[in-house]
Amino acid sequence: QVQLVESGGGLVQFGGSLRLSCVVTGGLFSGYTMAWYRQAPGKQRELVAEIESDGSTNYQDFVKGRFAIPRDNAKNTVYLQMNSLKPEDTAVYRCKAERFWKSYWGQGTQVTVSS
Repeated sequence: QVQLVESGGGLVQFGGSLRLSCVVTGGLFSGYTMAWYRQAPGKQRELVAEIESDGSTNYQDFVKGRFAIPRDNAKNTVYLQMNSLKPEDTAVYRCKAERFWKSYWGQGTQVTVSS
């Protein structure tokens, strides 16, 4: 059974930084495409960034230059390093593991950025 557990969310001031972590158990982590999504109340879930099993990355325009999505296969962990945070970054952030058209989701961690 594949399980994903996120951590690292919290309250941060405008311009601050946070690092989210997502630990994967029950699967071969190195083979997964990993991604971070976020969803604010009343809004649709949106992709933030993703990293393939070969290390290639894809960032959405609204986080380019501010966020990074490194992975550590030895620790079965993907991170979301968030810098220069803005109030509009406030959302529940969830990680996703995907391979062979099968997806697994974590429960999410709240990120709140004050003005």
